[in-house]
Amino acid sequence: MNKSKCPGFIAIEGPIGVGKTTLARRLSKTFNSDLILEGAEENPFLEKFYHDPKSVALPTQLYFLFQRVKQLQELRQSDLFAPCRIADYLMDKDRLFARVTLDDDELHLYEQVYANLTLNSPTPDLVVYLQAPAEVLRSRIKNRGRMNEQPISMEYLQQITDAYTHYFHYYDKSALLIVNASGLDLVSNENDYQQLVEQILNAQSGKHYFNPKPI
Repeated sequence: MNKSKCPGFIAIEGPIGVGKTTLARRLSKTFNSDLILEGAEENPFLEKFYHDPKSVALPTQLYFLFQRVKQLQELRQSDLFAPCRIADYLMDKDRLFARVTLDDDELHLYEQVYANLTLNSPTPDLVVYLQAPAEVLRSRIKNRGRMNEQPISMEYLQQITDAYTHYFHYYDKSALLIVNASGLDLVSNENDYQQLVEQILNAQSGKHYFNPKPI
């Protein structure tokens, strides 16, 4: 593996259940890189949000915002010459989710906080966007069996997948690799993973697309 070609900062993105953290962990081992994971399990409002989104949408969103800002501030203050860093989120996802979950008044307040906290957030060298239909996501969420996630509705998953599709259609802040993750098996199919790593190493600029090829 040619680690010298690894982009300095890779962000993995996509909706819940698509495999962001699984991929981030594997890439971190492959490239011997620092790993930055969003701590969803640390958010005390998240389980309530999945049961009744409207009741705790704003505190859920603000908790994630403060958490992510703190992590990325620490990234900026750490060794600038680290060869590679992998994160399982993009800072902009926070605003993407807020626009889906918050009402107009809440969103207005949130946007003011967001603008002040994210002025100096680092921009990834490469974003890997894992894309899959809501039906596939729902099946994966069900199969992995996390009880707090089971109330997530198809309507919510569709809203989130639509928001991601729209966002990345216009994304141009860094190199972007869009991956069809519907049939991607990053746990037990080594061929899928190695193909994806090769795509990541070659995605130097612009927008790229990847569909795994069976052997």
